[in-house]
Amino acid sequence: MTVHRTRLHHRTRPHRHVPHPPREHAKGAPSSSVARRLRARLAADQGDVPGWVLITLMTAGIVVALWAVASDQIVQIFENAMAPFLGGSL
Repeated sequence: MTVHRTRLHHRTRPHRHVPHPPREHAKGAPSSSVARRLRARLAADQGDVPGWVLITLMTAGIVVALWAVASDQIVQIFENAMAPFLGGSL
């Protein structure tokens, strides 16, 4: 069973309702409180950058290791796969 991170987050910290001040701006333009909350949320959201960096570096390391060990076989597999589409000109 997979639990989405956002749902888990909302269960542990319930949302508090904050009353909004009346809107005194042109239609379609965001109110200053909405813009202020949006900027605060974007500044607080750091995400999982170290995790993605680690995954990217590990994937690159695996590709380099496989290429170093089996480069001839990988090139041969690619050429065999492309030959029918290119008329055997590889």
